[in-house]
Amino acid sequence: MLLELEQLHLAYGRTEVLKGLTLHLTRGQIGCLLGPSGCGKTTVLRAIAGFEPVDAGEVRIDNRVFSKAGRTVPPEARDIRIVFQDYALFPHLDARDNVAFGLREGRRRERRARAEEMLAAVGLAEAVRAQPHELSGGQQQRVALARALVARPRLILLDEPFSNLDVELRERLGIEVRAVLKEFGATALMVTHDQHEAFAVADEVGVMNQGTLQQWDRPYNLYHRPANRFVADFVGQGVLIPGHVSAPGKVNIELGRLEGRLITDVEPGTDVDVLLRPDDVIHDDDSEMTAEVRYKVFRGAEILYTLRLDSGNRVLALVPSHHDHRIGEQIGIRLDTEHIVAFPRATAEGAWCPTEPPA
Repeated sequence: MLLELEQLHLAYGRTEVLKGLTLHLTRGQIGCLLGPSGCGKTTVLRAIAGFEPVDAGEVRIDNRVFSKAGRTVPPEARDIRIVFQDYALFPHLDARDNVAFGLREGRRRERRARAEEMLAAVGLAEAVRAQPHELSGGQQQRVALARALVARPRLILLDEPFSNLDVELRERLGIEVRAVLKEFGATALMVTHDQHEAFAVADEVGVMNQGTLQQWDRPYNLYHRPANRFVADFVGQGVLIPGHVSAPGKVNIELGRLEGRLITDVEPGTDVDVLLRPDDVIHDDDSEMTAEVRYKVFRGAEILYTLRLDSGNRVLALVPSHHDHRIGEQIGIRLDTEHIVAFPRATAEGAWCPTEPPA
């Protein structure tokens, strides 16, 4: 285990920012903390880097304690490199010298040679003499990554590394950054509020909320097997509709009976809210079950439909875009769910809750 955060607590004055956060990152693994603004994810990076002392708990790297209450090893002694949100490139240095700045040993010629090798590794062999202002945002981001990697640090921290880039470039660069980190066997922890970035880069993702880690898992499990309502709502799209657990692995909802493995621990006889993702609701012209198109969002290859059921509840459906239906049109649908995610009903008052599948 390379990075271990154990029960971290950190407060600014009376405001507790981290509340017993624990996570582990193995050597060569890429992790990501995902969450809304103000949830504490950047504070975690600052605690790992040594910029913020912790009030309780420990930060351990390679089995050595670097932070605990009353003791903080300074940042320069941690062998950690950070890729900042604004890249923090020196405007008066070219790309090669910006990367070489990350090296502390060797003669200037040797440092420059290693910097050129690293720039070539990130696809910038032709830009070694370019000034930062001559580079695009994506190129600047890769220079910053090369500077972090060149010294082969124990750990690389990435603080919202794609936030200054346009949407189309973010996911592509995320894939490129992941490939470079994996090529060098680097261990890295990134923070972001964008789930597409997190899923493109990380092996495991931790969803944070109000200073706590809600779930640390593979992206697939965060989407299909969320640990709680917050994760279900924050990751991906979906709706919660009323249901009733009639037997183990059987849940009755307005659209019929779902049968399969219940991801959450819910006893038979419980009124629940069932999570339906857009890919759980399939457009099927031959189905007797229909729903009214209320909204539509064109996404190129697909259209995201918001559909109104007979009860007034709404579901989402992701449909190939050659099925272009009008607002107000009734379309056939069917369910295709492999994982049943259901949470005990917060309040059953006034909610539609079938005890038997509709006829």
